[in-house]
Amino acid sequence: MDNNESWSAHRDRLSKALAELGYPEELGNVIASHIGSPKGIDRMISYLEYVRPDNMELIADEMFAIRSDIDRWREKKESEHANTAYNEMLYRGLDDDE
Repeated sequence: MDNNESWSAHRDRLSKALAELGYPEELGNVIASHIGSPKGIDRMISYLEYVRPDNMELIADEMFAIRSDIDRWREKKESEHANTAYNEMLYRGLDDDE
């Protein structure tokens, strides 16, 4: 299964979970595109199945919380990568032709 198929399958499962709670399936497309990752979509599906929220505000709050966690994780990984590169530069020095 390629990445697009995987993403589509997760989105479809999210739409189905929303429909089972009485929300329009199209809401799954909006939430999936905002979250932007299959693991994040899985987290939203778990939330829907476990909590069974009774209003859209709770769903939106969880969607924003998941997205915020994803963004924070990506920023952390970018920072770690930059820190590694900086430390490597300090250890080896600048690569100039002296």
